[in-house]
Amino acid sequence: MTDFKQAVARALEKAIALPDFPADQVAGLLEAPPKPELGDYAFPCFKLAAAFKKAPPVIAQELAKKIVKPADISEAKAFGPYLNFFVQKQALAEKVLQQVRSEREKFGSSSAGKGKTIVNEYYGPNTNKPLHLGHLRNICLGLAVNRLFANHGFKVVRTTIYNDRGAAICKAMLAYERWGEGKTPESEALKSDHFVGDWYVRFVKEAAKDPSLESQAIEMIRKWEEGDKRVRALWRKTLDWVLEGYKETTGRLGVVLDKEYHESEFYDQGKQMVEEGLGKGVFQRDEKGGIVADLEEYGLGKKHLLRSDGTCLYITQDLYLAKARYDEFHFDKAIYVVASEQNLHFRQLFRCLQLLGHAWAERLYHLSYGLVNLPEGRMKSREGTVVDADDLLDELELLAKEELRKRYADLKEKELNERANVIALSALKFYMVRVDPVKDMVFNPSESISFDGETGPYLLYAYARAKSILAKAGKLPKKVDYVRLSHEKEKRLLALLEGYPQVVHDSLAAVTTHKIAQFLLQLASEFNAYYHEVPVLQAETQTMEARLALVEAVSIVLQNALHLLAIDVLERM
Repeated sequence: MTDFKQAVARALEKAIALPDFPADQVAGLLEAPPKPELGDYAFPCFKLAAAFKKAPPVIAQELAKKIVKPADISEAKAFGPYLNFFVQKQALAEKVLQQVRSEREKFGSSSAGKGKTIVNEYYGPNTNKPLHLGHLRNICLGLAVNRLFANHGFKVVRTTIYNDRGAAICKAMLAYERWGEGKTPESEALKSDHFVGDWYVRFVKEAAKDPSLESQAIEMIRKWEEGDKRVRALWRKTLDWVLEGYKETTGRLGVVLDKEYHESEFYDQGKQMVEEGLGKGVFQRDEKGGIVADLEEYGLGKKHLLRSDGTCLYITQDLYLAKARYDEFHFDKAIYVVASEQNLHFRQLFRCLQLLGHAWAERLYHLSYGLVNLPEGRMKSREGTVVDADDLLDELELLAKEELRKRYADLKEKELNERANVIALSALKFYMVRVDPVKDMVFNPSESISFDGETGPYLLYAYARAKSILAKAGKLPKKVDYVRLSHEKEKRLLALLEGYPQVVHDSLAAVTTHKIAQFLLQLASEFNAYYHEVPVLQAETQTMEARLALVEAVSIVLQNALHLLAIDVLERM
């Protein structure tokens, strides 16, 4: 909470004078007005209507007359049911610019998580095909969550789980064994995970003509579980190909993992936990002899934990993995970045762990996100119509190069490639996190790469413009006459900068990053409007110095916020 906000909250607490309405609660109600001319903070009086037995607009008027304004507040004025506060321009400029220029990359960070550990599981692919568009949304969210928690001092353990056994994996293996004829990724000039994925698609097509292939794949699963040497060797070969391809793709995106889990190494380890639950009466046997968790009283239905033949389900291994992670890391929070299709699964998983008596289950959190599609419709992996992550990244880089060539015809090839890579990744990452994760979304590659509009390249362009102004100015002033920042657009920029730490704090509390994305768009838009309307380098010396300090602060906060979204910046576009 900012100093100004705290001062306003304390002043309101005294003016309201209700024992059950402390400053902290008041602060939680303060809002940012929709227009600059309405001030810097707005207090809604609706919640006071019952206590005062008056209409909110009347309460606002009375509080405006009664309140003792804090030192740096120039005015408290009623606007309908709101009491709005105006911060003195000089005080705002001095406080914000000094803080941003002093703290620099630390501005917006905190030590709130010092000594605490977060385990973040994201990405989690099935190892029978390349990563696709859906994985990209997962990865972009996961990268941003890692940065967000690290920014507040948490130790972040970055993890994934490879779902490397089961029917889908055996289908790709069987197709390769049947029709591969010794082919390799090298012989076919294919990226290794794409090579394996093509065999999975081949299986689906062949199985449509010969249904017996399905039972053959199930038989291969049985042999794998029995440790059949031939099947295990085939599995290892195809798995290594896929993992090699994954590392190339994730390397392009900046993924670094601290711990990698493989389903094949512990898929049956949760049996003991399920059987212990059965012994305690927490779980029950169904009419077929399987073990279930009756979660009806929690509105979660019944969840099968073990089949009647004793074989495991996904939740069996998830029970074990959650406990194994807690035993190893003693986490304060464990986050699962998984699509919304698994909402019920995770609610059931967390409840089962609670019923087993694990108090730490309260620390588990499912970061659910909606489906991501292309403008032409939903992807279908079984039909081979999935948009591969590599192909999309390549397309974005080509689009970025086209945009750069339009603007800078004389760019050297190396510089062109480097800039195009940064711009392409900014386009992808920002587009994927700019909306609330719970919402389904449509990813439009050509729209995402635009240098105008709500895009990553637009934000990079705003940052590069600020750095260009600073570069032309040369040496920046150490002392600033803050009175010179009197333009309304300057106050709007200062108010946004001042509110940035709160945006980051709120994003951390909600475990989401779209609020930061929306803040970035606001800041870039306001800065671009300022750049076009208010002269910086052409102003007289003292005014120019003050405006340069403001431009520098904008560049710092743009870079800080983009960093939280795992987006690199460019000094020049």
